[in-house]
Amino acid sequence: MTTLAQRADAPGPLATAWARIWRARRLVERNIMVYRHQWIIILSGVFEPIFYLIGIGLGLGAIVDVVPLADGRMVAYAAFVAPALLATAAMNGAVFETIFNVFFKLNYAKTYDGVLATPMGITEIALGEMLWALMRALLYALAMFVIMLVFGLVLSPWGILMVPAALLSAAAFAAAGLAGTSYLRTVNDFDVPMGLVVMPMFLFSGTFFPIEALLSGPLLWLVQATPLYHAISLVRGLSTGLVGMPQLWDTAYLVVFFVICMWIAMRQMERKLIK
Repeated sequence: MTTLAQRADAPGPLATAWARIWRARRLVERNIMVYRHQWIIILSGVFEPIFYLIGIGLGLGAIVDVVPLADGRMVAYAAFVAPALLATAAMNGAVFETIFNVFFKLNYAKTYDGVLATPMGITEIALGEMLWALMRALLYALAMFVIMLVFGLVLSPWGILMVPAALLSAAAFAAAGLAGTSYLRTVNDFDVPMGLVVMPMFLFSGTFFPIEALLSGPLLWLVQATPLYHAISLVRGLSTGLVGMPQLWDTAYLVVFFVICMWIAMRQMERKLIK
């Protein structure tokens, strides 16, 4: 009878999940307090994609003029580049937060050692950092979305879903950042994820040119296996009205990528902080 009563009183999975998110908000509040006096750091990330849009999208667009989409339609070069810059802005917000800042908290400030002395656990830490990274990515994506509206670069009513799509992409990259930073040992190791992963993806995942027109065979397959390729494909499809099975596949890819990376991140953080 006691066992049955205990089971009846035990919170369900939804209640447990909500309780963890509610506790994780404390870590978000802590990050907000820290950044109150460092807001310029976050603000700089808002302007970076705008500078790329003006310098490359509008500047080079005066020379390139139009670019073909997958369905054969021709769009202005700026309208081709802008949604990709929105996706990469969300990626950068998530990646920089979960790699650089989490690494510092994990290895130098020992922030999480103190957090674990509270009712919060590994799950709450991961959720808190994820939520904070998504808030930063949301700010970047919204700023870029407003700029696209001002310049008339949103070509379809589907474009209203660009920001939610960018948040899904940011969640995938934040999970990857949490997983990856747990393997870094010193600040010198930052060159690996940033120089060998993030920067090549930014340049060669279809941000500035349609990769299908320039790449083929194994190189094309390699690019199409990267998460940024799918993030750009999804956001650009929504912006230009190119919505179909490829965008559903992009969404499924990002969801699976998020789940796998989050599982790795949880295991690695538990290994470093507890074991």
